[in-house]
Amino acid sequence: MIKTYIHLNEILTLQGAHDKDGRNLKPSDLSLIADGAIVFDDSKILWIGQSSDLPLEYRNNAINLKDHVLTPELVDSHTHVVFGGNRAQEYADRLNGMSYEDIAKRGGGILFTMTETQKLTSDELLKLAITRINSIHSYGVGTIEVKSGYGLDYQKEKELTLIIADLKKHFSPNVQIFNTFLAAHDVPRNFKSSSHYLSEVVLPLLQELAPLKIIDAVDIFHEKNYFTDADTRALFNLAQNLEIPIKIHADELNTNRGAELAVSYNALSADHLLKISDEGIKALATSKTVATLLPGTAFFLGKPLAPARKMLDQNVKVAIASDYNPGSCHCDNVLMIASIAAAQLKLNQTELWCGITHNAAHALGKFNQGVLAVAKAPRFSLFKAESLSHITYHWGKNFSVSLP
Repeated sequence: MIKTYIHLNEILTLQGAHDKDGRNLKPSDLSLIADGAIVFDDSKILWIGQSSDLPLEYRNNAINLKDHVLTPELVDSHTHVVFGGNRAQEYADRLNGMSYEDIAKRGGGILFTMTETQKLTSDELLKLAITRINSIHSYGVGTIEVKSGYGLDYQKEKELTLIIADLKKHFSPNVQIFNTFLAAHDVPRNFKSSSHYLSEVVLPLLQELAPLKIIDAVDIFHEKNYFTDADTRALFNLAQNLEIPIKIHADELNTNRGAELAVSYNALSADHLLKISDEGIKALATSKTVATLLPGTAFFLGKPLAPARKMLDQNVKVAIASDYNPGSCHCDNVLMIASIAAAQLKLNQTELWCGITHNAAHALGKFNQGVLAVAKAPRFSLFKAESLSHITYHWGKNFSVSLP
């Protein structure tokens, strides 16, 4: 069925940003259309431009959306929404002076969430995740990456991946769920080493699940005291053999050359990058790998932000995601996080919006969205707002409305 929206206050097309592959962006690359109109069917955009230029054939039954702004669909390309319990006390402990690493050593952190997650049934975890995704979607986010990683044994990690597959079915087509296999999130204490856990749980489980075609990418926490270069290469080599795309938690707590490793495997994205080296930035700049920044995590942990301006000025393709999780960023609103972080990261308005739409979509290998142009997928977010600038100006205020 063909639909027409007309008299939108503004349409954010991001055509200029798309033409530049989401790099080296200027404010003009927003490519805004004032008093805009758009025509689309279930699969693609058919026409876009100013309302005064709308062809007569599309004017019948046009929906008047005066006082609204249309953007490419918001994408949250890094979340951990399937978990049990909470870590509110840990946040208080950090405010009182404990480090993330110290909390983990005393039994907190990811392993605490593992214990709480293992207490819950599949149905309980599914219901919690549905509630959380509904909340994320309410801000206008229509594509959401969801990672496993809080089961940390063979059966529970299998269960979490199957839960995410169920979430994909439950929310389709209104919300696209991207299923990321992150069994290599931490090393449970009953394993003698990271390589032992990898060989006993992560690799054989990936081999079992791969034929089901439900995993959209694999991920690993490549970090000192977590998973090594050798672990990461073993997982990535298997993923490549299974033709599954790759993502990585990289250079968050230490400078570990995770970005370079990601580029060497043509990863979809390298995420976190708080401690990225100059060499890592250079590697990303000449690659297709998206640098996904998670400023909410730096805020939550009280750490310096990633060097976004240095990356952007060197032609790195940068996305922004929430990292919504129970321990290091318990905030599910990526638009609010990006709006607050933009001034600290020194982002212009195009870099901000491209980071949570176009580039975030590319961090998930979704190259047919993130720009509003003829023949592209009709994946939109709609806001009842005076202008695009009003949306990011009002931190935390939710302007999102359902598409008619």
